[in-house]
Amino acid sequence: MSEINHEANLEARAALFKALGHPVRLLIVNLVGMRPRHNAELAEILNLTTATVAYHLKQLEQARVLQPEESQYILNYRLNQPVLSGSLADLVQLPQPALTMNTEQDAFRQKVLKAFFKHGRLVQIPSQRKKRQMVLEKIVDAFEPGRPYDEMEVNHILLEFHDDVASLRRGMIEVGLFTREKGVYRRVVG
Repeated sequence: MSEINHEANLEARAALFKALGHPVRLLIVNLVGMRPRHNAELAEILNLTTATVAYHLKQLEQARVLQPEESQYILNYRLNQPVLSGSLADLVQLPQPALTMNTEQDAFRQKVLKAFFKHGRLVQIPSQRKKRQMVLEKIVDAFEPGRPYDEMEVNHILLEFHDDVASLRRGMIEVGLFTREKGVYRRVVG
């Protein structure tokens, strides 16, 4: 439990529960708990495609439940014991100041998003920096972290939210949600 302490990010805790909240992922955790295993082996045991198993392995890896380790030419996965060794109470309990602060911030965020989004579309781009940041953070969820996008792909996705794609692109780069290098855009991981 040393990796997830009381001050840990609430999002990381929620991601852990989300990762464990799927029957296939629970089966994978139990199989890998017996011994390290690779994608093809898990796919055969579970009677699933390797692509499906790879998707679930990625979810578990991102939540730090599993750790990949190279063994010759195969990528095996093993349990990340420190994440799973704590009690459920350790994961769900937050210090009172953090709980109060996060609750107030979340309520404000929901209020801002409700004011600026109607039926999934951005009504207007907020002029206040804090509100604009919240809006851009919601929009950036439509992009995969680390995946390269060309400008046309970015524009196509941003058009679903608002017609002023140039301002949205520029804003996401300015606040550090996106990078642009040689015409290639990437969502910043983390």
